[in-house]
Amino acid sequence: TGSSSISGGADISATANSDVVVITAGAKQNPGQTRLELAGVNFSILKSLLPDLLKHSPDAIFVLVTNPCDVLATAAQKLTGLPANRIFSSGTVLDSSRLRWLLAEKLDVSTSNVHANIIGEHGDSEFALWSQATVGNTPLLDWQLADGSTLSREVLDEIAYSVKTAAYKVIEGKGATNFAIGLSGARIVEAILNDEHAILPISSVLTDYHGVSGIAMSVPTLVTRQGASRTIDIAMEPHEQALFEASASAIRQSLSSLEI
Repeated sequence: TGSSSISGGADISATANSDVVVITAGAKQNPGQTRLELAGVNFSILKSLLPDLLKHSPDAIFVLVTNPCDVLATAAQKLTGLPANRIFSSGTVLDSSRLRWLLAEKLDVSTSNVHANIIGEHGDSEFALWSQATVGNTPLLDWQLADGSTLSREVLDEIAYSVKTAAYKVIEGKGATNFAIGLSGARIVEAILNDEHAILPISSVLTDYHGVSGIAMSVPTLVTRQGASRTIDIAMEPHEQALFEASASAIRQSLSSLEI
């Protein structure tokens, strides 16, 4: 919202010499339609855009917002041959932001003191990593409310479910999601251009991360001027590891339907 100059056009050459290219082009997600169901048509759009974008900005960092963003980030990395740090998706940055906001409201604390992430697919198989969530320095599962009680797993799962289904609710209400993901995309670009070394749950192609390689999934990642500099290893309980592997399987299944 600061002072800025905006130019545009229908010719892709308008993007020439960009530091960061954010790709939002894709088919609209209809009410009730899952993100993974958009894979085929949006892959075709991405496939037609990438060669020219890369030709005009060979040194750019590419951030994909188009859904299914994990599938497309994986496909885009294979299509371009770019290192994983230079082509990745917005992942669960928005989902995690929604999670922290809802938790802060429930716990009556500032969102800046809630540290919790949604990881995995940006979609129906995503999950909240409750075992590593904290409020201030206190594990979330141990945090006491004003009456001395703690949040039950049932309440936490309801919060996670409302985050997972938030996009469906927005699409049903106004037909599209735009403002919140726009803010999340801007946050990622800000972290890149300012070389913030911020830790954000973006989705880049993983290499032996909790046993997963070759596909993009959202995990805490150090975001710098080089893009997705490195993933941050986090502990997972056995049931969380199983959810992570199930999420990877959902993305692989969608990828198998594409001709890359």
